[in-house]
Amino acid sequence: MARSLDGLFFAPVSDQAPGQVGTRTRFAYHEQDGAVWAEYAGGDVVRGHLVGTREGDRLDFRYVQLRTDGTTASGHCVSTVEELADGRLRLAETWEWESAPGSGTSVVEQVTEHTR
Repeated sequence: MARSLDGLFFAPVSDQAPGQVGTRTRFAYHEQDGAVWAEYAGGDVVRGHLVGTREGDRLDFRYVQLRTDGTTASGHCVSTVEELADGRLRLAETWEWESAPGSGTSVVEQVTEHTR
């Protein structure tokens, strides 16, 4: 059985374009019975939420966020859960906006108490 994401915190390893998540964004994940959800904020994101499902090491979710400029955005993401050599988890993501044109890839990694 894959390790649960419940109660874990994640941060992007690099910045995306303005108005998107970046290295100052923090995700607080929850997981129960195949459902995953998270709250996130930081950087250009005032508040964001994601909700979806997990099958094995694959996450499939939708996200919506409020940006610091007052605009909102939404999209779809598929992530693969990977374990790093130090035991932390990494999510390799492929995402696409549904509220505007655009798509890409990103990586978020588990952060510990000391790096939040």
